[in-house]
Amino acid sequence: MKTLVEDYDLVVVGAGHAGCEAALAGARLGLNTVMFTVSVDSIALMPCNPNVGGSSKGHLVRELDALGGEMGKNIDKTFIQSKMLNCSKGPAVHSLRAQADKQAYSNEMRKTLENTPNLTIKQGEVTKLLVEDGKIKGVKTYSGAIYNCKAVVLCTGTYLKARCIYGDVSNYTGPNGLQAANYLTDSLKELGIEMFRFKTGTPARIAGNTIDYSKMEEQFGDERVVPFSFSTNPEDVQIEQKSCWLTYTNEKTHEIIRANLDRSPLYSGMIEGTGPRYCPSIEDKVVRFADKNRHQVFIEPEGLYTNEMYIGGMSSSLPEDVQEEMYHSVPGLEHAKIVKNAYAIEYDCINPRQLYPTLEFKKIKGLFSGGQFNGSSGYEEAAAQGLIAGINAAMEVKGQEQLILDRSEAYIGVLIDDLVTKENHEPYRMMTSRAEYRLLLRQDNADLRLRKKGYQVGLISEEEYQKILAKEEQRMRELQEKIKEHKDSLGEQVTLAKESYEIDNDKTVAVHVFENGIEPVVGWLVCVNGEE
Repeated sequence: MKTLVEDYDLVVVGAGHAGCEAALAGARLGLNTVMFTVSVDSIALMPCNPNVGGSSKGHLVRELDALGGEMGKNIDKTFIQSKMLNCSKGPAVHSLRAQADKQAYSNEMRKTLENTPNLTIKQGEVTKLLVEDGKIKGVKTYSGAIYNCKAVVLCTGTYLKARCIYGDVSNYTGPNGLQAANYLTDSLKELGIEMFRFKTGTPARIAGNTIDYSKMEEQFGDERVVPFSFSTNPEDVQIEQKSCWLTYTNEKTHEIIRANLDRSPLYSGMIEGTGPRYCPSIEDKVVRFADKNRHQVFIEPEGLYTNEMYIGGMSSSLPEDVQEEMYHSVPGLEHAKIVKNAYAIEYDCINPRQLYPTLEFKKIKGLFSGGQFNGSSGYEEAAAQGLIAGINAAMEVKGQEQLILDRSEAYIGVLIDDLVTKENHEPYRMMTSRAEYRLLLRQDNADLRLRKKGYQVGLISEEEYQKILAKEEQRMRELQEKIKEHKDSLGEQVTLAKESYEIDNDKTVAVHVFENGIEPVVGWLVCVNGEE
C-alpha cells in the first residue's frame, strides 16, 4: 500500500509555546521545517491562565527575546493589561506580567508562523519515531505518512494520553476538549525512554456580565507600560488597558470544599498524576493551609471580544454541582454563570534527566525535546525550552556548536540545568529563588547578557547587534563617570575586588555598584578604563 513520504531537515511535534519557538528557530536558521499539531486552531493556545510573564517568568520571556525568540514580540502585540511586579523590592526581582487577549495571541502567532520562510504547518498526529542505530531518521503519523528528517523536537505539552477530570467525569481528551495524542507514548517506551505521569489543572471560566464587580477591588495596569521585547517601540504599547479584579474566598467557601473532599478526584485516588506544588488547586490550598481563613481570587478577562473571565487562584477538579456552590460563595460571584467547568488534566511526560543540557536525548542522536513534555509547567518555561531545543537541533543539523547557557548567565540556564540534573517528581516551576545569581540576572539587562549569543547563533540581525554594541558603550561611559564621581570612596573597594578576583590588569576591575556613594546595592559593574 502506497503512503505519503516527504523529506525535511527538522520535524517539530506540537504547536504550543515550545513548539512555536522551536519551529521558528529552526526555520529562521535555514532548516526546511515542518511543525505538526493536532489542530491548527490550537496554535499557541493558552489553555489555562490568560497571561505571559510574572515573577521569574518575565525574566524568561525577556531572555528568550534577547536570544531571538518570538513570545515577547507576540505578547506586545496582543496584551490588554501590563504590570511590573515586585516593584517594592530590588530591581533584580522586578518582573513584567501582561494579560493577553487569548484569541489574538494565538492568531498573531499563527500569522507569524504561516509567513515564515522554510516553515510548513501540518495538522496531524505523530504516532511513531523512526530511529536507526541510535539516530533519529523521521516520524510516522496516524495516517501512515512518513516524514524523513535529520532532527526532531518533541513539544507535546499536556497532550500525551491526556485525560481531563472533574468529579467522577473523566474524558480522554487534551486541554479545552481537543484531541489527545494517544500513541506516541508507546513509541517512546519502545525506545527505552522513561516516562512520568503528571497532572495540572485550570479554574472555571465565568460569564463576565454575571459578576458583581462592586464587591471586588479593581486592579489596574501600569500607567507607563514597559514592553517585553527589546525590539518593540515603547510608544507602541501605551494603550487603553482592561482591568482585573480581586476578591477572596471565605469560611463558607472552605466549608463547602471540606464537606466534599470525598468527591474530589485528588483525594479519591482517581487522579494518578503528580500535580504542581507551587500552583495548587483550591481544595489543596484549603487542606494544606487550614489556618488560612481566606485566599486571593483574581478575576481576569480572557480577551477584548469575549465575556469569559478567568478565576485565578481557584483551579479545581471538584464535581460540577460542588463547583457551582463553591464559586457562588465568593463575594461578587453569587449569581455568576459558569461557561466552562474547572478540571484537572493528566498527561505523560519524560524524566528530563535523560537529556543533555542541549535538550537532546542521550540515547537518541538528533532527538530533542522542550516544554511540559520535559516535566516543567508554564507557558514561559515551555517557550524558553522550545527555543533552546530548536536552536540546538538546527546547530546539530548544520554541524555547528550548540548553545548551552550557564546558571550564571541566564534564568534559562537555571531552568534547563535544574531539569536535566536534579530529581524532578512534579511539574517544575521557575522561581527567582532557584537562581543563585539572581542579583546579576535582572530582566532589564537580558539584552546585555544574551543578545550577542543570539547574534552568534544567527537569530539576531546585524542591526539589532549594532544597537546592543552601542548600548554597551553608553553603559560603559556612564560607569566611568560613576567611578570618577566616587573615586575616593571606591579606591579601597577596587583594591579588595582586585585581590578577591586575582586581577592584575586595571582594565578588568570589578567594583560594587554604589548608591549615594557609599551603600552597596544589587549587582557588579566592570570598568574598562585603565586610568581608574
